[in-house]
Amino acid sequence: MLWRNKDEITVQSYSTNHIDVLLTIQGWHPFRLTGLYGEPNRSKRRSTWNLIRHLHSQFQNPWILIGDMNNVLGQADKRGGPLYPTWLINGFQEVLEECDLHDMELTGYPFTWERGHGTDKWVEIRLDRALTSGSWLNLFKDAKLVNLEVSTSDHSPIFLEPVNNVLIPSRVHKFKFENAWLREPVCQRIMEDSWNKNFNENMHTKLSRYLEEVSAWGQDFTGNFKQ
Repeated sequence: MLWRNKDEITVQSYSTNHIDVLLTIQGWHPFRLTGLYGEPNRSKRRSTWNLIRHLHSQFQNPWILIGDMNNVLGQADKRGGPLYPTWLINGFQEVLEECDLHDMELTGYPFTWERGHGTDKWVEIRLDRALTSGSWLNLFKDAKLVNLEVSTSDHSPIFLEPVNNVLIPSRVHKFKFENAWLREPVCQRIMEDSWNKNFNENMHTKLSRYLEEVSAWGQDFTGNFKQ
């Protein structure tokens, strides 16, 4: 996994088949991204399903998994060759249902892997996909997953374009106490009144309410301080 800004990404776990990270991008709600490579050996495919179950149990952030799952969700995900084994389809579907994951619609060509192109043994399968939690879909309702098709590999690259629908203000107002306020008797009175009024509250609540009141008063009193 490559990431331009190391301050935006925190690796939470990894193995030979996955890397799980938390993304905290300015202006976006934090979400979880997992790059996944499904076990290619069909007899060991359950290890991938169990890995997804384990990752699902770890954290509660909005979540998206993307990569080569090495599995299909139905016979429509395959063209050519024998039918895909039913037990593999059912097993994969059960994991998605248990973990409440949604298969993102793929825009463009429907298959992402091929073998025997141009021959009578030509097989195409959609092995690469993105799976999302409901909370991730709520954040990125307009997100798109695109099959870029052109590739020198037997896999075509898929491109995820998240469109952030829930913006968090990037600029946060920071409270600043002006020393000049201490010369005003009103400032002292605001502090005493606020403290007594919220006497039974915890320290954090009392302080927060005091800061709100003195900030509002200070803005009216001081105005543009430089002027």
